[in-house]
Amino acid sequence: MNKMFALTNITTCESVNLKCDPAKALELRAAFEGVLEGYHMSKKHWNTVLLESDIRTSHLLSLIDDSYNLVVSKLTNKEKEALSLL
Repeated sequence: MNKMFALTNITTCESVNLKCDPAKALELRAAFEGVLEGYHMSKKHWNTVLLESDIRTSHLLSLIDDSYNLVVSKLTNKEKEALSLL
């Protein structure tokens, strides 16, 4: 659907940028050393998560799901239907 919910460098794979609700983004940055303002992204809507940090894998997977769901929630019904989400 020409939307992005995650961005990483597949060569080094040291971090991943994830879309996030602005209020939750601030909470995550305060709670975890491995969550930073989105690198080269909108600091309000994106976090950079360092993969070798204090973020457990299960929490990282949850953040990825949240990012995907946030982007999908903004799609039109027609776009969601094309993704077979309706």
